Amino acid sequence: MLKGHIHILGICGTFMGGIALLARERGYRVTGSDAAVYPPMSTQLRAAGIDLMEGYLAEHLYERPDCVVVGNAMTRGNPAVEYMLNSGLPYTSGPQWLAENLLRDKWVLAVSGTHGKTTTSSLLAWILEYAGMAPGFLIGGVPANFGLSARSGGSDFFVVEADEYDTAFFDKRSKFVHYRPRTLAINNLEFDHADIFDNLAAIQKQFHHLVRCVPGEGLVVHPRGVAAIDQTLAMGCWTPVTSFAVGVDSGADWRAELLAPDATSFRLHRSGEPPVDVNWSQCGLHNVENALTAMAAARHVGVTPTVAAAALAQFGGVKRRLELLGTVRNIAVYDDFAHHPTAIATTLQGLRARTRAGRLIALVEPRSNTMRMGEHREQLAASTASADLVYWFQPAGMNWSLESVVEHSPVPSRLASDIDELVRQVVSEAMPGDQVVIMSNGGFGGIHQKLLTQLDKACSHE
Repeated sequence: MLKGHIHILGICGTFMGGIALLARERGYRVTGSDAAVYPPMSTQLRAAGIDLMEGYLAEHLYERPDCVVVGNAMTRGNPAVEYMLNSGLPYTSGPQWLAENLLRDKWVLAVSGTHGKTTTSSLLAWILEYAGMAPGFLIGGVPANFGLSARSGGSDFFVVEADEYDTAFFDKRSKFVHYRPRTLAINNLEFDHADIFDNLAAIQKQFHHLVRCVPGEGLVVHPRGVAAIDQTLAMGCWTPVTSFAVGVDSGADWRAELLAPDATSFRLHRSGEPPVDVNWSQCGLHNVENALTAMAAARHVGVTPTVAAAALAQFGGVKRRLELLGTVRNIAVYDDFAHHPTAIATTLQGLRARTRAGRLIALVEPRSNTMRMGEHREQLAASTASADLVYWFQPAGMNWSLESVVEHSPVPSRLASDIDELVRQVVSEAMPGDQVVIMSNGGFGGIHQKLLTQLDKACSHE
């Protein structure tokens, strides 16, 4: 029996699509509107029996759903929003719907921070799954071990990727304040989202609002020695904390000793406990930190480091997080969801450490709102120092030129403004043994498949 009808505005975003799947799984009739209804989210949603509508038209709401769930991309002036308000339809935000309908009676494990939220949430959910705890989850990506971004789960545990972006046009608090976690992980904290935050202090204030919600019997997991996080906790923290770091002499509670230069093998140290070795397929120091975060959070709900290490060995990664798309002519092509200079740098450093053979070629589209505004322009050039060659793509509508980034690049760099021409140049340049990393938090004009197709054609003509 259906519980009711909800209509979701902005349904094809990863978060709102996850809300749709959770609502459908719990017995609601779900419909939704979006300006860009396309795979893979559209395929996943339609397979779940969800009716998708193109655009934001008032008539999508003529049926008068029991509740409209409004995505944070919706603004006043949107025809569907205006009809919703004028008609007096009940409405809420995605985070509030999640909190009221799923999280109220759950042990919530929330993963926050500027970088690594999706990977760490996926790691944590998989560790709990491997331990037989059947967690629910809502993640801003698709973990390979699950094949979907959200599910209700079969236990009292729920893992949520906790985003600091604002909730909705009518609720300017960060999304994560709705979740009321018992276990909170803060991966890292840097300035981002310049479209809604004026400075780092404004972001720290929202993170402190989140810390205020964690119960005294909960846990806050954080990296040791990160000033922005230490300052946030110093505003007031009423919850036990545990720290992590790479380095056996770091003084952290959870310490990783690297056993391989590419970080695919490391040893976990904890005071008073025997060390535990981790051997897995992920590379880079940032992923070791993600793993430490997930292991520490999982320990809070009873999963031992030994069991967590066994789970990490079977972790399959996350779509669009250094995902290998294919190998043609012994040229490997990866897709990576790069949204910040630090994320670009750590991904390239990890891949460089994993292989010394061949060149590392990066194709970068600075597409996030913050990068498009030019807030990170001074850090962009240096972020690609681990690459051998960088192609910078100038996206349409960007209000500053990437020429200065190319000019100050520590490695050979080129500027492109046409996708097809960029593909032609890369196909002409790439040689067997090279690694090509496509870095963007958007579709990058479909360059992924275009590049693989043209590489394959070039191979057949050799």
